[in-house]
Amino acid sequence: MLGNTLKRLRGIYGYSAKEMSELLGISSSYLSEIENGKKKVSMDLLERYSELLNLRVSTLIRFSEDYEDAELNNASQKFITSLMSKVIEAYSNGK
Repeated sequence: MLGNTLKRLRGIYGYSAKEMSELLGISSSYLSEIENGKKKVSMDLLERYSELLNLRVSTLIRFSEDYEDAELNNASQKFITSLMSKVIEAYSNGK
């Protein structure tokens, strides 16, 4: 999830993938792999992100955790909504 969070932050800050990769000193393909969860972010790279975005490393990690929690809660909410719809439909059909 950290890669997805970094991708979202890049968008919020208005950096293109090319700009961000250049500022971080990595290739565009490596940045893409990080943002798509195919590669893990090293602590050194995370520190470069934090300097570039003017955020603490702990804040980047916290954003990632909060985003992951929101994703999980959304999935849970969809499951509960679907289940409730089935229950309501069953009762309205007299089952």
